[in-house]
Amino acid sequence: MKHIPHVFPPWIINLFFALGLVSAFAFRSIIVFEHVNPVLVRPIWYFAVVGYIFFFIYRYSISRKRRAVIIEYNLIEKIEKREDLTDEEREAAVYSLSSLVKSREIFNYLFISILSVLAIAADIVLSLYGK
Repeated sequence: MKHIPHVFPPWIINLFFALGLVSAFAFRSIIVFEHVNPVLVRPIWYFAVVGYIFFFIYRYSISRKRRAVIIEYNLIEKIEKREDLTDEEREAAVYSLSSLVKSREIFNYLFISILSVLAIAADIVLSLYGK
């Protein structure tokens, strides 16, 4: 019998989602702190990098598990050929799909994009009207 991983509990998903958001915010805030308080740039950068290390290791492990389950159970081929799935294969498909649906990554991408635009705007405004 093959091993089907389980989706992490919501508190872990939310914890890493928050870590990703805070790290994204920290990275984008560097542009503001460069104008406001340059001494804080380096500590914020370290915080952001360390946060991203943990966040992306977590995301990597989830993506690796999803991929392994899909490959191990030949789910794509079986679905394309409209083959009947065993209970175990169905459980593997449910894990893969549930993991995607419960993931907060789509919100993370949106948040990072919005923060990036705001960081660019802040830099332009601070460069033109700042000190």
